[in-house]
Amino acid sequence: MKFTDKMKVPCYQCDTTTEVNVAFEVKNFVCPNCQSVYEYHNEGLRFRQKFTHPKLFDTLKIGQAGILRGKKYVVVGLIVKRAYNIYFWKEYTLQGEKGEYIYLSETSGHWILLERITDKYDVKYHPRVLSHKGMSLDLFDYSDVQIATAQGYFDFELPQGNIRMNEYINPPYILSIEKIGGSSEAYFGEHISKSEVEKAFPGTSLPFKSGVGLVQPFYVNVRQTVIIFCTVAILILFSHIFIYADQVKKEVMSETLLFSQNNSKELVSKSFELKGGSAPMTVNVSSDVDNSWANVQVALINESTGEERYASKDIEYYHGYTEGENWSEGSTNEEFNICGVPSGKYHITVTPQKAPEDLTNNQLRIKATWNDGSMRNIWMTILFMGILSVVLFYGKYYFEKQRWADSDNSPYSE
Repeated sequence: MKFTDKMKVPCYQCDTTTEVNVAFEVKNFVCPNCQSVYEYHNEGLRFRQKFTHPKLFDTLKIGQAGILRGKKYVVVGLIVKRAYNIYFWKEYTLQGEKGEYIYLSETSGHWILLERITDKYDVKYHPRVLSHKGMSLDLFDYSDVQIATAQGYFDFELPQGNIRMNEYINPPYILSIEKIGGSSEAYFGEHISKSEVEKAFPGTSLPFKSGVGLVQPFYVNVRQTVIIFCTVAILILFSHIFIYADQVKKEVMSETLLFSQNNSKELVSKSFELKGGSAPMTVNVSSDVDNSWANVQVALINESTGEERYASKDIEYYHGYTEGENWSEGSTNEEFNICGVPSGKYHITVTPQKAPEDLTNNQLRIKATWNDGSMRNIWMTILFMGILSVVLFYGKYYFEKQRWADSDNSPYSE
């Protein structure tokens, strides 16, 4: 019988009526409430058997409607399959408004969207690799599968024996070939995110994900990421060479300041112009401190914008003899950087100061040099991208090793 309107099917075992609009010839119906299996004959429904497997949490309900990838679908069937008597997964049949069908498979919270294809494959001897439209897929598993339980409407007779299944993967894609008796069907599918299923069926509570899905993709495309990192590194290096090709170190200030004339007084340097890319300015200061201290305050002033950048540095040197040992700390020479100084016209102001009780220290020497472009940040960036690439490579390796852990055909087997 073929039904194109809403179909009401009463279950004679539990008095539950199931209503779904189906557009195919129904051959088997399984009550969603008690899992009783019915066959359709000319005279109507006929009870065949009852699934005894404990009823699983059916995430999507028979008759539930949703919009997936822009098309409206209704859930018309659910099959729970079992392999090796320990692995279970659910396969939902979704019917579109035009009578087309897609299938949602769920295992441990991971989802796969599949469609039936007409391609035929010879998998009698389980080849390690199959090609589908130019794509190579690797054999993941071949096994005998049984139907543990089911719900809803089916356009075929649910097999009571084994289903021979071959699965080939190239994440996020899968090619599944099922053989029942003398006929076989092929399905091509791809990973679909949990969020997309939630969006398609709002308000539905989906199971949590655990482990690595059969065709779940790694979190990032490692190959593309490494290519991007290499491209960025090359661009950074060439940009640096282009910008700083003609740039050389330039001494912009070199002064010896007498404390007798300049102590706590501001000295203004001559104006100077910097041309080229941004580069650090290194300031070296020294003073003849001896068990004493001196201090210098430096301001770099952009005469065009008025921007001022300040720095302060203490010069301290102490030494002595204590408990039979000579000791010293500090230095009479200090150096610091003013980072990222761009081109422009500048002058520097310097304010020296020394300890009031220090009568022997008479001077402070200061020298400022605008350097060529520093490669430090570039090498740090490249090093970071290199380390991240290695982390991603090993992360994907262990991700794939976990994916193939239950397969006898794992390329990661020792």
